[in-house]
Amino acid sequence: MVDIMDARKVRLAYLKFFEDRGHKVIPRALLVPQNDPTTLFTGSGMQPLIPYLLGEEHPQGRRLTNSQTCLRSQDIDEIGDNRHTTFFEMLGNWSLGDYFKEEQIQWFFEFLTKEIKLDPSRIYVTCFIGDAKNKIPKDEISAKIWTNLFKEIGIDHASAEIGSEEDGYRLGTQGARILFYSDKNWWSRSGKPEDMPLNEPGGPDTEVFYLFPQVEHDPKYGKKCHFNCDCGRYIELGNSVFMEYLKTSDGFVKLPKRNVDYGGGLERIAAAAINSPDVFKISLLFPIIQKLESLSNKTYEVETNSMRIIADHLRGAVFLAVDGVVPSNKEQGYVMRRLIRRAIRFSFNLGIEDKFIAEISQLILSLYEPDFPEIKAVKQKVVETLNKEENIFSQTLRKGLRELSKLQDKGLSGADLFKLQDTFGFPYELSLEEAFSRNIKLKKDYKKEYLDLMEQQRKRSQTAAKGVFKGGLGGQTLIHKKYHTATHLMYQALREVLGDHVIQHGSNITEERLRFDFSHPDKMTPEQIAEVERIVNEQIDKDLIVTWEEHDTKEAMDKLHALGAFGDRYGKRVKVYRMQAKGESKPFSFEICGGPHVEHTAILKEQGKRFKILKEESSSSGIRRIKAALV
Repeated sequence: MVDIMDARKVRLAYLKFFEDRGHKVIPRALLVPQNDPTTLFTGSGMQPLIPYLLGEEHPQGRRLTNSQTCLRSQDIDEIGDNRHTTFFEMLGNWSLGDYFKEEQIQWFFEFLTKEIKLDPSRIYVTCFIGDAKNKIPKDEISAKIWTNLFKEIGIDHASAEIGSEEDGYRLGTQGARILFYSDKNWWSRSGKPEDMPLNEPGGPDTEVFYLFPQVEHDPKYGKKCHFNCDCGRYIELGNSVFMEYLKTSDGFVKLPKRNVDYGGGLERIAAAAINSPDVFKISLLFPIIQKLESLSNKTYEVETNSMRIIADHLRGAVFLAVDGVVPSNKEQGYVMRRLIRRAIRFSFNLGIEDKFIAEISQLILSLYEPDFPEIKAVKQKVVETLNKEENIFSQTLRKGLRELSKLQDKGLSGADLFKLQDTFGFPYELSLEEAFSRNIKLKKDYKKEYLDLMEQQRKRSQTAAKGVFKGGLGGQTLIHKKYHTATHLMYQALREVLGDHVIQHGSNITEERLRFDFSHPDKMTPEQIAEVERIVNEQIDKDLIVTWEEHDTKEAMDKLHALGAFGDRYGKRVKVYRMQAKGESKPFSFEICGGPHVEHTAILKEQGKRFKILKEESSSSGIRRIKAALV
């Protein structure tokens, strides 16, 4: 049985439960995806496993499990309720062409009710209602499995067919334990079936919800409450996707190899284990709340919103720092900076005047270090990184105050408030507070203008996020394979030209170019850049044969000396790609990688293209960055 308040034991119990059922525990991927240009962050447990869900063989076999750290920056503005966090752990298990619905549903129900000891009478589920237009049947199989599981423990089955969330708000649960939804219970990277492109995989899913009867339905979320209601009375614990269909020109057909992709929120399951609808009461978050109470001499009950935002944002920022991100004005660094600065902004609500981030960061690190051994080596650097940003923001505050002073006479418009926040990092709420204390007038409709500009920005971000995730199963096209292959060739060429101290620190591939970060103390000279280009093109001309083989990780790295990316954590077995010319005794490149690649390097020079380094620049201290393309 899981101890009260101990989310860590929930995590360990889950991994052991599935390990006992033949699953290999694989390490978490970094929060910043490697070789994936489609998204800024790892936002789900399945994301790092995309190639294997599409058919590649995983070195660890067909049954996998892990707890994946995730970050969803699009949820920043939702933080403050009882269940949303930007950073979270996704408990996952996968069947790659092995077991399917019967085993998955039964195991998850058993884990919740036997291992975590949740009350089965408070568990509710949803299934796919079917799609007659696309000849996809209603998921009666999953519903029947759930019905039988409930009957075995004396709970009568009651189901209702609700086609959408809107129907749910209108009709309520109708006394059902199983509800049938349409789009809500269909998964593909592109959304509902009609939006899917050809040769796209997808399938129905079943979601599990836990009822918190102590939470009253809030009518502002709809006339009636139902499982997917946003009032917090029902909280989703997990989602099992049954990927079994492929969209073709002749309609949907069954995949030859069906997959199971389960993801469940550790924080939410841990909250259910202590009968709390508030995820911030679990053992990985409440100590942060208690520290904030101590620093501010205020209570969580009074300052709930501010304390939740600070706890969530700093936890996310700490793990970004653990995975090598530093605050900046671009990409992942921008999100990290925003998290830290929002945390500082809400510390003003608590009356915390002294710097506090180092103390909170150390606490967060101590909560996670027992199960994330990589933290030990970077603890000091993480604290220094966040502490430095806190110091920088102090300067930002002064700049914001100066800008406010310039507007003293003319008054503040909504556009001024938006600019102060977006350009100078000076929070909207703080601008209003300063305007009030300085008697700066606020122009008519300032709030509406500000909110309109924020909404425009939010829509731009959402559009980007949707476009980003839409490509989540991408990166498998020929041009992607060419750039993956070129990255291997360039990595080895850099080591030959600059030295063996060159180690990969990250890469990013799009259809237009490759980006590669590596350790090197100095700016590359024009001569060095030209030599790297020459070597890569020479290997392309040699038409190296590209093959891969599986090895034990320790053997691959220590005995065979395969190159690997700095910071990547590998399972017990890995794929090692060999690029070698016919007749030569040694490979030019021998590197651990998940793929995909071309079969031979001459493909890279099709249409007369040559490898060209477009830009070489600093990425961070001691790390250089190259952008290159086939032009």
